[in-house]
Amino acid sequence: MFDLDTFLTTLYVMADDFCRQHLEEEPVLPGPAPALSRSEVVTLALLAQFARFQSERDFWRFARKRLFPLFPTLPDRAQFNRLQRRHARAIVTFGLHLAKQMNVAQSAYEVLDRCGVATRWCGRRGAGWLPECTDKGVCSRLGWFHGVHLLSAVSAEGVITGFGVGPASAKDQPMAEALFLARHTGDARLCSAGAPAGGGFYVLDKGFSGTVLHQAWRARYGVQVVCAPQRDCRGRPPWPKAWRKWLASRRQIVESVHDKLVNTFGLGRERPHELDGFFARLSAKVALHNFCVWLNKHHGRPPLAFADLLGW
Repeated sequence: MFDLDTFLTTLYVMADDFCRQHLEEEPVLPGPAPALSRSEVVTLALLAQFARFQSERDFWRFARKRLFPLFPTLPDRAQFNRLQRRHARAIVTFGLHLAKQMNVAQSAYEVLDRCGVATRWCGRRGAGWLPECTDKGVCSRLGWFHGVHLLSAVSAEGVITGFGVGPASAKDQPMAEALFLARHTGDARLCSAGAPAGGGFYVLDKGFSGTVLHQAWRARYGVQVVCAPQRDCRGRPPWPKAWRKWLASRRQIVESVHDKLVNTFGLGRERPHELDGFFARLSAKVALHNFCVWLNKHHGRPPLAFADLLGW
């Protein structure tokens, strides 16, 4: 278990080194200088994602009371939220940089799966705050819900190597193809997709099935997938039970990672009003997850042992 000061100091040093070595200098904008540096914003944005904080106000009360000696120039909460959205790209790249620090390129494979994120109650009338990017869909964890789907690529050790979001009604295969395309082209606009790891091998569930589609992915993007066919798939016999159990055991890691994001880092409580704010917080949750995995591995602990990682 680490005390809060040690945890924050380690996180800040890593974030500051990353910002200095891998990011361009911040442009000088007109008006007063920001109260916090980019590395300070990244550090606080990650810490704020722990589920012990019931809301942004709760975290900011904690920061004012407990963190003021470490961050003496703390601004008001509204300014911090603006800074967090401004540096969302830095938060994304920092989280994926942590994945590279753990040699995910040497992983045997990646596991790809989706997780439903409810942004409002499914039965409410009206379009809600984000009608252009949220709608109704179904998820095995939530059932029918209104919100978005999170697509995560996870290494065999539980490190998030890339992620993206789409409407709740989006299907598995188009979201996977968008991730493969972004990784293949290196599109800077979709930096959250990350880089391929595990030699381009992916383990998928039946929602991503389709022999012709898998052949197209291999030809276009150089990826190879392991995916059980649908039970009612014509022309293909179902897998034996031993094969299905083997596949489920390999895919369990992504379920554990999504559980950490939803419960340990509060993704299940998100009720966003703006897309850029939601994306900044989601990126911070992913980066915090990877940092906790790195910290555990660095100190010889199980990678996903988060419950007793930090002593408040």
